[in-house]
Amino acid sequence: MAYFDNAKVNDEVYGLIFGPGKIIQLFDNSHYRVMIEFKNGYEVPYTEDGIPGWGNFDKQTLFFKDDIDLTDVDFSPVSKVLSIKKIIKLKEKNKLQVRLPSGVWKNVKKAESQYVERLLEKEKYHMFRKKPEKKKSDN
Repeated sequence: MAYFDNAKVNDEVYGLIFGPGKIIQLFDNSHYRVMIEFKNGYEVPYTEDGIPGWGNFDKQTLFFKDDIDLTDVDFSPVSKVLSIKKIIKLKEKNKLQVRLPSGVWKNVKKAESQYVERLLEKEKYHMFRKKPEKKKSDN
């Protein structure tokens, strides 16, 4: 049984990309199961497993609102505003993260290219950061 098998129109959901939203349409004979309208106006189709219809996501990014626990999600503020040169270098090295509309930090390759381009055109460099180094455990 897939995650959205029992979904109904108007169910409240939370997407790690766009934040809060609701189901506005169900699909029967399609690759996608639900159409979500987010509070920022985006409409995105999702599979029965909560994978969006754009980007290269291979994990679930959409959940029923009451099912998600955001305690382990990184919403931290940016500590240093990067220059455009640094953003380009980090992108080339695959070490660049972007703050998605939901506030979650993700690899820039996971974000919609038009979203990233729009941020760069508007010089919103505070929406980018270097990927944090993994902390070594004391074990």
